[in-house]
Amino acid sequence: MRLASSACSQLDVLWDLFLGGVIADKMSRIYPHSGRTMCAQFSAFMGIPFSWFLLIVIPQTINSWFTVATTLFFMGLMISWCATCANNPIFTEVVPTKHRMMIYAFDCAFEGSFSSFAAPIVGILSEKIYGYDPKFVNPLFGSKQEAFALSRGLLSVMALPFGLCSLFYSPLYLTYKRDHESVRLASLKEQESIHDTR
Repeated sequence: MRLASSACSQLDVLWDLFLGGVIADKMSRIYPHSGRTMCAQFSAFMGIPFSWFLLIVIPQTINSWFTVATTLFFMGLMISWCATCANNPIFTEVVPTKHRMMIYAFDCAFEGSFSSFAAPIVGILSEKIYGYDPKFVNPLFGSKQEAFALSRGLLSVMALPFGLCSLFYSPLYLTYKRDHESVRLASLKEQESIHDTR
């Protein structure tokens, strides 16, 4: 069962990344200098309503498993586009070739380092603000109060970063066109100089 669940999860991720890339490609043809940014902001912002629905609206009972599974599927389908719809394509368009691998590595390290703080922050918020107490957790029957506290901690650590992520893409509306043009002109000059030396 665990293997089947893991396989389905990996297939879902592959499909999500593909979908995000396809949609962003179509949007970038309609809006060449803002289509990818719009897709990334939409994808990041959708994490907020999905997180709210998953952690607040759905009843925290075993009978809600199908609703939870369906929500997680569509949540995964919508919130994982940023890398394929914006980050990677924009890096290839605005970063000079000689610096590209360094920027990709920095992006991965930056995202990974911040995500490593999520679990401790959820624990701190759940215990200090929402009243989670591991002493009252029943391993057989669970604890409604502790589940409530943990879900609020998770929501805080999910909704705020999704909102900030969506907001942080906004400067691209002002800078992307200029950066893209300057890199394109620099690339043309470099090709001309190579041609002249021959």
